Amino acid sequence: MPAPYVHESSYVDEGATVGEGTKVWHFCHIQSGAVVGRNCSLGQNVNVAGNVRIGDGVKIQNNVSVYEGVTLEDFVFCGPSCVFTNDPTPRAGTPKGPAGWKPTLVRKGASIGANATIVCGVEVGRWSMVAAGAVVTRDVPAHALVIGVPARRIGWACECGQVLPESLSCPMCGRAYRESIGGLEENEDPDAV
Repeated sequence: MPAPYVHESSYVDEGATVGEGTKVWHFCHIQSGAVVGRNCSLGQNVNVAGNVRIGDGVKIQNNVSVYEGVTLEDFVFCGPSCVFTNDPTPRAGTPKGPAGWKPTLVRKGASIGANATIVCGVEVGRWSMVAAGAVVTRDVPAHALVIGVPARRIGWACECGQVLPESLSCPMCGRAYRESIGGLEENEDPDAV
């Protein structure tokens, strides 16, 4: 696997880790203690704060800041200018630091659209899809398709990205799902009831 590529205009602080095959494009900053996995792509002007964990195969588009307390699992997609927060009640004059922050977890394969905002303290479920411009203020179930302000579920999304019909069987890839407590689960046997 090739060594990571870091554009000459970007900074990777001492103590940060960037995985093999990862590409860090123009004007990025990866702070000390951050871990970026293998085969990721960080677009222009991405900031990764200290102690952030980013999995393998993650794509972060231009103008995204991933603040301390945010974890992105494998194959997460962050659209241009999407926003993460880590302090539920920020004040410039009385900063709380890490003790006052709430963690945010974005599970494997989730996609966050351009200009969406993920308010801290939530979990964005596996293979879910957050529409462009949505504001996520509560947990998003696995495979949920959410839109709006505040974000609400309007449907379900397949692992391949296709919006699922009522049957919960994907017309594109053939995967079949069933509803569960945490959202959707893939049927092991698509013919099972």
